Amino acid sequence: MSNVTRDVFDDKVSAWRQWQDAPWGRLRYTLAEHNIARHLDGRRLHILDVAGGNGVEAVRYAVAGHQVTLVDYSPQMLVSARSLAESTGVAHRVTVIESDVAKLGDVVEQQAYDLVLCHNLLPYVADVESTLSTVLAPLREGGLLSVIAGNAHSEPLRAAIRDMDLTAAYESIDAAERFTHTFNTPVYPRTADEVCTALRRIGAGVLGHYGIRSVCDYIPDDERKYDASFFAELERLEIALSDRMPFPLTARLFHVIASVPVTAG
Repeated sequence: MSNVTRDVFDDKVSAWRQWQDAPWGRLRYTLAEHNIARHLDGRRLHILDVAGGNGVEAVRYAVAGHQVTLVDYSPQMLVSARSLAESTGVAHRVTVIESDVAKLGDVVEQQAYDLVLCHNLLPYVADVESTLSTVLAPLREGGLLSVIAGNAHSEPLRAAIRDMDLTAAYESIDAAERFTHTFNTPVYPRTADEVCTALRRIGAGVLGHYGIRSVCDYIPDDERKYDASFFAELERLEIALSDRMPFPLTARLFHVIASVPVTAG
């Protein structure tokens, strides 16, 4: 289902971990948890992390007491995920499965999960609707689907404001692909509108649209973000803006929460 070979991810485990540990990476995970928590009731959940990579998100949820199944097709990412789960003491709550997303139905039980995480997958696949149908299938009725991807609307702003490259900003407006530096590969630009439309077409209900990193990526001084007091203020601001329009429309990442409707019976 992905347009990228697994070698791309196998070779970038260390670079990905460095990105996750950076202020912008930490904001990504904190804001994702904050947005998802709006739709949870405190119960222990069975969570499926699709394309979960090196397990940072899966382990965070396992530490909180949830049972998590992580599926990814990169062997080296999965080695890192197992190691992280073991070193954190939650290996008993994390199941790791090597599989392509296209074969998800062959490796996980259908209609068995309370929450499915589909984070940073859609930029790597050509068919959004088919991919969303695949990741929805393991959800029970009433379960939640969390979708995060880079926001195509943010790229002209980032190039113009942060890089002051107006030519790049103009060219990015209708670009059919963009480039991710961490994994050194082209990806498909996506928007929340595109994802919400596809979700509704396949019968899912959209519950929320949030922004992740509404201001962080437009601040050119990256060193300042490592200062603890500045970062604390930045995090507070990002949380406050995450659900306030128009900020989700221009945030660096969009976050959509959807649900499988409960069938009347």
